[in-house]
Amino acid sequence: MRFQIKHCNRFSSSGKMTQDVEMKEQQVPAAPSNSVYPSVLQHLKEIAALIETGAYSREVRRILRAIRLTIALRRKLNASVISSFLSFTLASGSEAHSRLVSYLPKEDEHDMEVDTASSGTQTTVKHSHEIEIYCYLLVLIFLIDQKKYNEAKACSSASIARLKNLNRRTVDVLASRLYFYYSLSYELTESLSEIRGNLLALHRVATLRHDELGQETLLNLLLRNYLHYNLYDQAEKLRSKAPRFEAHSNQQFCRYLFYLGKIRTIQLEYTDAKESLLQAARKAPVAALGFRVQCNKWAIIVRLLLGEIPERTVFMQKGMENALKPYFDLTNAVRIGDLDLFKTVAEKFSTTFTSDRTNNLIVRLRHNVIRTGLRNISISYSRISLADVATKLRLDSPNPIADAESIVSKAIRDGAIDATLDHANGWMVSKETGDIYSTNEPQMAFNSRIAFCLNMHNEAVRALRFPPNSHKEKESAEKRRERQQQEQELAQCIAEEDDDEF
Repeated sequence: MRFQIKHCNRFSSSGKMTQDVEMKEQQVPAAPSNSVYPSVLQHLKEIAALIETGAYSREVRRILRAIRLTIALRRKLNASVISSFLSFTLASGSEAHSRLVSYLPKEDEHDMEVDTASSGTQTTVKHSHEIEIYCYLLVLIFLIDQKKYNEAKACSSASIARLKNLNRRTVDVLASRLYFYYSLSYELTESLSEIRGNLLALHRVATLRHDELGQETLLNLLLRNYLHYNLYDQAEKLRSKAPRFEAHSNQQFCRYLFYLGKIRTIQLEYTDAKESLLQAARKAPVAALGFRVQCNKWAIIVRLLLGEIPERTVFMQKGMENALKPYFDLTNAVRIGDLDLFKTVAEKFSTTFTSDRTNNLIVRLRHNVIRTGLRNISISYSRISLADVATKLRLDSPNPIADAESIVSKAIRDGAIDATLDHANGWMVSKETGDIYSTNEPQMAFNSRIAFCLNMHNEAVRALRFPPNSHKEKESAEKRRERQQQEQELAQCIAEEDDDEF
């Protein structure tokens, strides 16, 4: 156990062998490529030992740590190392070993010689269910990284079939990762609809087994499956009826908020959508750049639909400048209220908007562009004819004056502008702008900010994690004698007080 802890600390800090081990490897007269295999294989062995320890002691945090170490090691994996690891952990004649080895690509003779040399002195250990599921996960990750999607698809299906026969809480962590890669392999082969029934069945089984992490992961995979085919109504029905509980994984919670924001946006519930999307972008890890970019794209569109103009700093975030450039030009067009510029931007970046699946939302923005231009006109002119309003808004309809009258009357009814409409003379008369500080808007703005800060504080408190049994630290013999003596004295005092009362 002391060796394992030492190695894990060394691996988590740098992800490589320490300097003294590297010096020893340089002194070996073997080929430079051969020295790579024992180090990576040794890491995998110690990860397997960590999983065995976690399964034996039923400590899920050890298995979580093993998964994190595996993700950090995935770029160094190759077929020979994985084959050697499978021979070490699984019995050579077992069904799992034969199936997993068949998915691996065949290496050349040199690599096979290294594999034999490195595994010739190894002895096969008796594997547990956790180790077997971990082997499935390791092979599946390797196949996806090597872009062998058909083999990954077959491997993921076999792993899911094996998982159905296991009901162990220590397997739930590994199972949640397998669910994710199971869906990913089918998505990469453009056959995501084939597994929708299996995902629903797995979610039902996870609910019956009280596997909350599995429920969380499978719910997100089902929502992604429905949204991939634009089935927003079915996604909302599933989301509203699925059991909800405290989030166990920050990543899964961020995905849930993102999917919820997309559903709310399509349902025209822009306020709730904005809150969900911004919260997902804030909670997402810094390394998840692609996810944060998608959250910001949808959040920008939702804010524009709400009549808000996002700050320039939103578009200048590190690593997002190029991805958000089309949305910056779109925001500029909405801010100015120029309908021609809006059409130009929409046509110029139509391919980008289509790939982001925001094209339908941008069509909705046309009304907001007209309303913004009308608001600017209302502020600039105390009285203006409807013909001039149609000209400034650049309405290209057959009867622009009638359209301008309809747009102005609707904006007045919705409270977008403070004006009156003179139908007889064909004028729009704007009222004087009042002092906003005499209204309740500043109070409402401060109230929303305070509520946001309180909500963030409560979430931070709920997210606190403490080591298990931290309040039961091992005490020395001297402290134990002192505590027992104090307890005896306290008991005597209580007994004497009871005697005095009688």
